[in-house]
Amino acid sequence: MSATMQLPTEGRSLLQNALMRLRANKGAMVSLFVLTLLILAAFIGPYFIPFNYQDPDWAAFRTPPSLSSGHYFGTDQNGRDLLARTLYGTRVSLIVALVATIVAIIIGVSFGAIAGYFGGRLDQAMMRFVDIIYALPYILFVILLMVVFGRNVYLLFAAIGALEWLTMARIVRGQTLSIKQREFIEAARAAGVKPLTIVFRHIVPNLIGPVVIYAALTVPEIVATESFLSYLGFGVQEPLTSLGTLIAEGGKVMEVLPWLLWFPATFLVVMLLCMLFIGDGLRDAFDTREHMPK
Repeated sequence: MSATMQLPTEGRSLLQNALMRLRANKGAMVSLFVLTLLILAAFIGPYFIPFNYQDPDWAAFRTPPSLSSGHYFGTDQNGRDLLARTLYGTRVSLIVALVATIVAIIIGVSFGAIAGYFGGRLDQAMMRFVDIIYALPYILFVILLMVVFGRNVYLLFAAIGALEWLTMARIVRGQTLSIKQREFIEAARAAGVKPLTIVFRHIVPNLIGPVVIYAALTVPEIVATESFLSYLGFGVQEPLTSLGTLIAEGGKVMEVLPWLLWFPATFLVVMLLCMLFIGDGLRDAFDTREHMPK
């Protein structure tokens, strides 16, 4: 008997089988547990901390991490509690990543499904547009948008999401070219169903696997991008903060106040690793080719 038992798949949907395979992936499940703790800490933790992320403690400037002072992560050069700022910065980074990923999925799935289904000149024109945008340097384009339209967190959502959809559009187009040849699509055409209805009611629901995988792998990419932009000064601006902003601030004084870099950097690294392990687990779970009987 093999060490890894084959999970039964009869009578279950593709989604149910994928979730069973995901639960069997110990690395992904541990990462999901740790990421859940980070999310809960980011959104609930600040309510249990007696310090606000932007208000200074006039009696505790540059205080090292300690239990006696109540500043468990220490304070910065302005007397602000680093634990509160790290949790709030994690929240902002997660919100940016989530909103930008949703924007990217909506645009990418719609664009790619329409291009793949209609084909012909429309497909060629839409894909050439994607190629043109792809040719632009990604970070440079985002920075240009921030410089021209102003630096605010809402534009950051739009700027990142408006460029992350390109890969999704290509993936969805390729899947749509295959799906539109299947019998149930031919039956819908024969029944007189409108083309856009076929696209969004029959094709898009069958793309859940690639979309979920892409979303899981896009979120950590956007978190890293936001942190990099904030590190350069083009991302989240005061009075808000993010992990990238905190790392940039900590990097300037790391020789005298090293804890200002340690804690935000640790949160960012752990969060990215968890997201990548979950993304890999979802990719394995939804990849039916690996689980087909030989």
